[in-house]
Amino acid sequence: MDKAVEALGLNLPQLIAQVVNFTILLLILKLTLYKPVLKMLDERKQKIAEGLNAADLARAEAAQAQANIQATLAQSRHEGQEIVAGAQQIAARIQAESREQAARDRDVAVERARQEIQFERDRAIAELRSEFAAITVSAAEKVIGQSLDATAHQRIIDEALAESSFSGN
Repeated sequence: MDKAVEALGLNLPQLIAQVVNFTILLLILKLTLYKPVLKMLDERKQKIAEGLNAADLARAEAAQAQANIQATLAQSRHEGQEIVAGAQQIAARIQAESREQAARDRDVAVERARQEIQFERDRAIAELRSEFAAITVSAAEKVIGQSLDATAHQRIIDEALAESSFSGN
């Protein structure tokens, strides 16, 4: 086998020394670098996990905040609709009250106009009676040829008015 090893160009003592050196180097690296590198990798893994948890938590908080915003918007819309509905009811009530007040004012104006018309009618009838009485007295004076006293005047006027269409009937 020596020849086979030499044919391959291997030097057995050198090979054993290299295997021993490799084993010692491996032990030194395991004791000095392997644990710190594993510790560093574990810490990094933990930081990444914490970051992912924080991101999930932030996502959940953002979703909750969005839900709160939507709920607040919905409530605000509802309150706004209630305010608008209340304003419309108030406007309708004010319109109704204005119409009622206008109707009352119109009725008062119509009644006042009727009273004025009645007053003017009564005044015109009184003037016509007075003029008719004066014409009647004048005609009676001419017919009789003399002047009558106040009681005779009044009696003649009353009789003429009772017979005329101005008697108020």
